Amino acid sequence: MYDGGCFGGYTSWAVVFLITFVLFILLMPYAAKTGTATAV
Repeated sequence: MYDGGCFGGYTSWAVVFLITFVLFILLMPYAAKTGTATAV
């Protein structure tokens, strides 16, 4: 029976985290350059 391998439920949110992290790294320099970045 296949239960997700050695990762299991870890993979689902890990992929979401990686996508969010990559988008954050790529978009922040652009937003800061154009002056549309909002401080949170």
